[in-house]
Amino acid sequence: MIRRELEYFFGAIRFFTRLPVPHWVGHSAEMLNRSARYFSAVGLLVGAIGALVFIAAEQFWPQPVAVLLSMAATIYATGAFHEDGLADTVDGLGGGWDKLRILEIMKDSRVGSYGVVAMVLALLGKFVLLASLGVTLVPFALLAGHSVSRFCSTVLLATLDYVREDLLAKSKPLATRLSGGELLFALLAALAALPFLPFENALAACGLAALATIWLARKFRRWLGGYTGDCLGATQQVSEIAFYLGLLVSIAK
Repeated sequence: MIRRELEYFFGAIRFFTRLPVPHWVGHSAEMLNRSARYFSAVGLLVGAIGALVFIAAEQFWPQPVAVLLSMAATIYATGAFHEDGLADTVDGLGGGWDKLRILEIMKDSRVGSYGVVAMVLALLGKFVLLASLGVTLVPFALLAGHSVSRFCSTVLLATLDYVREDLLAKSKPLATRLSGGELLFALLAALAALPFLPFENALAACGLAALATIWLARKFRRWLGGYTGDCLGATQQVSEIAFYLGLLVSIAK
């Protein structure tokens, strides 16, 4: 049982990041499907990479430079997987007028003007927000932000229908509903880093992340009837920004 769960965990790491995994980890549709429960745990891992880079960089450079390097490290670790989803989603919703056209645009490998603007704003937003936090809060904000935002994407998996039929879609192996136990496990992983943040800060951050997720879910349901892999990436990015924004609002005087 332990080996099977480790396979699911490493399968999630392989699917959502560029990080190496042990050679004995298998590859199957079932394993990728079960790995969705570890989405939040992968967020903790990615956040830990960013936090460690920030802590090391902050010893030698000002906080904005350390934040920039930590962001670069997390993007490198994930291969800009979620940023790409954000760009495709915004391109589709911005340029499409019905479900079929939106999905067609989202499948296009080219990035349009809507997607470019969204990526630039997302990266600038995360940089400004993290650089504005207290230096001691940033590592824990990275841990919590990456895990909570990935739980927000997991909620879409559990509550919305998958709407794309092609086998090459990014989240096709994950396109089934999660059980209550699997969703609870993902929630516990998402909450793991929150105790290291002041309570009111964490509450405000989670509240804004939840509101962002609800807003996106309503938009996806209205225009698509469900979610695609790109929608999951967009949800992760937007809810991560909302989480950092909540932290900053909570500590503002």
